Amino acid sequence: MKRSISYLAMALVLATGFKGCSDSEPEGGEANIEFRLTDMPGEYQQVNIDVLSVEVKFNDSTISLSTNQGVYNLLEFVNGKDTLLVDDQLPSGYISQIRLILGDNNTVMIDSMLYDLKTPSAQQSGLKLNVHEEIISGESYAYMIDFVVDKSIVETGNGKYILKPVIKVYTEAVTGSIQGVAWPAESKALVMAIMNEDTVSTYADTVSGMFLIRGLSEGNYDMAFSPLEAYQDTIIPNIAVISGQTVLMDTVFIQQDQ
Repeated sequence: MKRSISYLAMALVLATGFKGCSDSEPEGGEANIEFRLTDMPGEYQQVNIDVLSVEVKFNDSTISLSTNQGVYNLLEFVNGKDTLLVDDQLPSGYISQIRLILGDNNTVMIDSMLYDLKTPSAQQSGLKLNVHEEIISGESYAYMIDFVVDKSIVETGNGKYILKPVIKVYTEAVTGSIQGVAWPAESKALVMAIMNEDTVSTYADTVSGMFLIRGLSEGNYDMAFSPLEAYQDTIIPNIAVISGQTVLMDTVFIQQDQ
């Protein structure tokens, strides 16, 4: 598979929290807080993570939030799909960190074979995501926890794999999105939004060709499409992103090599 357009891995991108709408109204004297899980896809058949709990470092204490525990296949939550991990309340105060606690049942499927994913640091103290947000009672806050799967799995050899999560935390009120279709879908294009040295990527859906890249800072992006070897790379320049909005691109037609 051709991936001739180079791009940078984003180690950990953090955004401030967001005051906006939620499915549930906050109680008087408390703020409603949500955490949702989504994914930037990678070239795997399954990536399963065992979520035990979500904690926040709140004021001078660590608080465990009501968490929808379970094993989640991250590849089910791509191109705009997500799942609710936390819907809870907090009093007024200050969140400085989120901790995602994982269990032992983490696996990756490659060529129809299932392999264990070792995550020693996450099991002991949780994946630490720095978020500096003042929580105000009566408001609602929602955060997206976005795994960059393609950069989060490391092969050590002898069929062993380690989960070293590369994660973005963002809110859609203070970030923007780019949505469109890369056609034909069988070109299986890697879609990249590039601004200066920052690149955010996803894969177009292999049936519909649809793609959605979320969590983008305001600015102008070059959209790069890197398909299979039988097709040509394509670049669409200067797509303007505005916070809180989704840019709808015209269908991008991927040309076959001559």
